[in-house]
Amino acid sequence: MPTSQSRSARPGGAPADLAEVWSVITGMYEGYTAGDRDRIDSFLDPEATVWDSATPELLCGKSELDRVRDGRPTGDGAPTETGLTAYGQVVDIFGDLAVARYWLRVDYRAAPPDLARNTAVLRRAHPDGHWLVVHLHEDIQR
Repeated sequence: MPTSQSRSARPGGAPADLAEVWSVITGMYEGYTAGDRDRIDSFLDPEATVWDSATPELLCGKSELDRVRDGRPTGDGAPTETGLTAYGQVVDIFGDLAVARYWLRVDYRAAPPDLARNTAVLRRAHPDGHWLVVHLHEDIQR
């Protein structure tokens, strides 16, 4: 029978760890805004899985993610993004795993914004202890 001493499904975490996990998420989007794929990838496990909002299939690893990235529209036919804002985060840490849930607002020059609810699963990499995204799920809300 559960007691008040039982582990909760929502453990939270130490403030420094919670801030570090959130900095991985925001750093990934800062890299995206800067057009710096290497920076984005520095926050992703090379074998990470991604449910990308632009494709129906589960992407497994960097090569599949790169295939989708390379197929995105560019130039005059592409929507012009004017900003990304990640907010509303709920982060919990379970030992060497973290789950971050948050909203991402994508603003466009000539279109209404997209709102995506996201869930990221991160693992603490050893031996240096930095966090890497091992799974990311994007879900556009219209």
